[in-house]
Amino acid sequence: MDAAAPAAVVTRGLTRRFGKIVAVDHLDLTVRTGELYGFLGPNGAGKSTTLRMLCGILEPSEGGGHVLGIDLVAEPERVKSAIGYMSQKFSLYDDLTVEENLTFYARVYMVPKPERGPRIQRMVRLADLGGRERQLAGQLSGGYRQRLALACALVHGPRLIFLDEPTAGVDPVSRRTFWAVIRRLADEGTTIVVTTHYMDEAELCDTLGFIYQGRLIAQGSPARIKTEAFRRTVVEVAAEDLRKAADALSDWHAIEEVVRIGTRLRLIMADGPSADDVRAFLEHEGLAVNWVHEVEPSVEDLFVSFVDKERKLRLREQLGAV
Repeated sequence: MDAAAPAAVVTRGLTRRFGKIVAVDHLDLTVRTGELYGFLGPNGAGKSTTLRMLCGILEPSEGGGHVLGIDLVAEPERVKSAIGYMSQKFSLYDDLTVEENLTFYARVYMVPKPERGPRIQRMVRLADLGGRERQLAGQLSGGYRQRLALACALVHGPRLIFLDEPTAGVDPVSRRTFWAVIRRLADEGTTIVVTTHYMDEAELCDTLGFIYQGRLIAQGSPARIKTEAFRRTVVEVAAEDLRKAADALSDWHAIEEVVRIGTRLRLIMADGPSADDVRAFLEHEGLAVNWVHEVEPSVEDLFVSFVDKERKLRLREQLGAV
């Protein structure tokens, strides 16, 4: 990541409306050159709409920005040719082979003819598709289709790629392989913006942006958000009777959330109480405790907490306006 290089993506007041619905609401976004940027949010938060505007596919209703220095509003066609884009529905031709799909996209992106062969072979190696060049795309498993779609988005050598929930519905082994490729690309200097619902994938990003109802509600590295923006203690508990412990803790005002994870409970605390307070509370309730300790918050903890906080804030605003 080159801190001195111009940002790969900059938006100011980027907005998209569909009738009376505001899908993206005055979004100010900055993605640094060479970073792996994770875009998180619940369904309907505006992630895909944002990506489609950044790719030059969808015109903003208001505001604007630059992608690789190209004006989104004035030159959307230049944006399209400069970036790579992998949508939620892989844009592959099932009746074409792996090699034929790559050749088609190389032509669409106007890769010079002398460069096509070497470029296609490089993509085959990158996506680990060797030996499958003549297999029809429609016969590939989900994991291999996903890798082929990524290779097609990269065949013209873009400096910036947008990936919209690229691993949805793919098995864990294929997800891990796919993310190893993404991480390698980022380490080699390609800027990547990816939306995901998998919290383990979010942990792998350099920077995270949380979006809710079209607004960016938090942004920063996973470590920075955990220490500066979250400001909640997370405690895990193992008790003899987890169900009774969960019931008791759920009724305690000092607890924001109780989640059972296997043989333990994970608690997000309100301000004040500590792990020792949790032990004392459970023992006062007559419940046997095996252990209690504070743990580092996960990206999922951040995600749930931020969304819940924003939901409550919007609800209060709506009630105040009545």
